[in-house]
Amino acid sequence: MVLGRTVDVIETQFLSGGDINTAAQVFSSEGVFFIKWNQFEHTENQSMFETEALGLDLLRQTNAFRIPQVIGYGKHGDKAYLILEYIEPGKPSKTYWETLGQQLATLHAHSQPEFGLHFNNFIGSLPQTNTQTANGYDFFFNHRLLPQAGLAFYKGLLSKSTYDALFRLYKRFPELLPDERPALLHGDLWSGNVLVNEDSNPVLIDPAVYYGFREAELAFTRLFAGFDEYFYEAYDESFPLQEGFNERVAIYNLYPLLVHVNLFGSGYVSGVERVLKQF
Repeated sequence: MVLGRTVDVIETQFLSGGDINTAAQVFSSEGVFFIKWNQFEHTENQSMFETEALGLDLLRQTNAFRIPQVIGYGKHGDKAYLILEYIEPGKPSKTYWETLGQQLATLHAHSQPEFGLHFNNFIGSLPQTNTQTANGYDFFFNHRLLPQAGLAFYKGLLSKSTYDALFRLYKRFPELLPDERPALLHGDLWSGNVLVNEDSNPVLIDPAVYYGFREAELAFTRLFAGFDEYFYEAYDESFPLQEGFNERVAIYNLYPLLVHVNLFGSGYVSGVERVLKQF
């Protein structure tokens, strides 16, 4: 009914790779689609697919990347679903990493007056608040680090001394981090969220979009590796980074580390503690 007419399903092939949702490639009388669904137990998570669709549409409007077309989203019975264009996989071209770097620089060139976004969304299955804020240091601390640290402290995963150390680091942000304008970010840019399509070009999926520090996005790509050095070189040629970026990577990655603490447990706490001890 999403297409406004009856669609006959010919074949369904379940896909692996997701930690949160069930996903499948669906062959139908109207073409091939990618569908994912979930039976959300918490009311706050029921808007996850809607905000993902809004994020994909926002990224597509920049014309920086190939982004899967949103076919529709909604609820069927007790399950929420998202239907997307299916991206036929391909192999990277010889210039794939350079293209990815250049396209990310193009995306980051899109800006707005304030950090944040006009709607909230999710990072993984965790709510991500995007309250629009004039000051980037305040946004990064109050709407990225503090909510995740507070949740981890509440769950008993983070010690009081570690929690308090974040506030001391916050006071040092103006001397440690460059004061750049807000950049449109994918928001969850690890290697698993970048596909290669049939034309050998990058495709971005599963966004957690907002306007933030562009260095935070690049830092996250280094957390779990998977990105070639040609990617970073091409980005820097297109949109040069301020001197000392490599020394700042660990500070930005406090956010994804805290997210991983809350999603996957105490194994990531030592990484948070190392960064705070360093700075």
